[in-house]
Amino acid sequence: MNIRAFEEKHPRIDASAWVDETAVVIGEVTLGASVSVWPGCVIRGDIHRIEIGARSNIQDGSVLHVSHDSRFMPGGAPLIVHEDVTVGHQVVLHGCEIGHHCLIGIGARVLDRAVLEPFTMLGAGSLVTPGQALEGGWLWLGAPARRVRMLTDREREYLDYVAENYVRLAARHRAGSTAASPQ
Repeated sequence: MNIRAFEEKHPRIDASAWVDETAVVIGEVTLGASVSVWPGCVIRGDIHRIEIGARSNIQDGSVLHVSHDSRFMPGGAPLIVHEDVTVGHQVVLHGCEIGHHCLIGIGARVLDRAVLEPFTMLGAGSLVTPGQALEGGWLWLGAPARRVRMLTDREREYLDYVAENYVRLAARHRAGSTAASPQ
């Protein structure tokens, strides 16, 4: 079963959200309206909560996890992904906060207590170190991520376009494939 409880923690998934059958969602995870979770993703809210806001998409092979409350990290670190966020293929999000209308590039990593302000574009392969805060409205690249330049109007429009496109694509997947059956 790919969507399951852990101890007394149960996933809460909006009826309009779509989770691919090969993705795994465990524990205290909330998926908002029209969220999509693509093949091979792992979203594990076993030791703290994960919240994913409306119309956000978590693309293939991404891993989302959290940090527990301990003397090394008082209060732990939940994972909060706000609305209209695009999380690219094979991204790792760990105990961080992603503001609305962000795009996280393929293979990027965002670590404990890092914060991406709204309208941030993080380039492919970038690393956001623990506790790092990325100012919104900018393109960030590198390991560690560095501010490169302000987003253009076209790039800001693209942030909305990608989120909307993934809502439409998930609806097509939910409706079923028209692919031929194996013979």
